[in-house]
Amino acid sequence: MSIDSNLDNIQEPITTASPEVRQIIEQVLKLEKDKLYLKAPRNINDDILTIIKEIVI
Repeated sequence: MSIDSNLDNIQEPITTASPEVRQIIEQVLKLEKDKLYLKAPRNINDDILTIIKEIVI
């Protein structure tokens, strides 16, 4: 099995997701990247919940 096919398998749920789910994933990934430098990221769960609420509602 090649590396490319492994990456395709990993990314399949993202690529086949609805636009709303894809938007949530992108924003959560950006949020996580922004908080990587923190020793103990705080309120990340609240931030993720806010992202979901903004997109779903």
